Amino acid sequence: MACTRVLLLSLLTGVLILNLCRQAQSKAVKDDNTDHKHDTHNKDAHSKGPASRVFMESSDASRFLRRRSRRSPKSYAESMAEYRVQLAQSERRREYQEEQMEEFQAYGEEQRDEQNERTREQDEQYREYYYDGMYPRYPHHRYPQ
Repeated sequence: MACTRVLLLSLLTGVLILNLCRQAQSKAVKDDNTDHKHDTHNKDAHSKGPASRVFMESSDASRFLRRRSRRSPKSYAESMAEYRVQLAQSERRREYQEEQMEEFQAYGEEQRDEQNERTREQDEQYREYYYDGMYPRYPHHRYPQ
């Protein structure tokens, strides 16, 4: 019995939250018919809003669709514009790859240099510790006879 009450309460709160969200969304966008019905001088202020950047007028839309249907070939200017975009994109990609490769090579070289330095220091310490003084350290360091 307690389980059904908890379930019913959670469903009721969920419906309430969804209802409030739907009302908030419907109030977020102003209705053009009620706000600007009689205002002709506010048309410039209205055209600068976010809706004008997303939607185009019906005459512009029909002209765009008439000019280029889905199956019609692209114009030379359109194809060249797309080609320039592709070239710029490939150039950016190539520069990025080169930059990444240079960073990777520099990092690898730095790591090798550090490892060689550590190895050389360890070898010197080993030779100094175990050198008994009887023989020259290296055969090529012997004096000529």
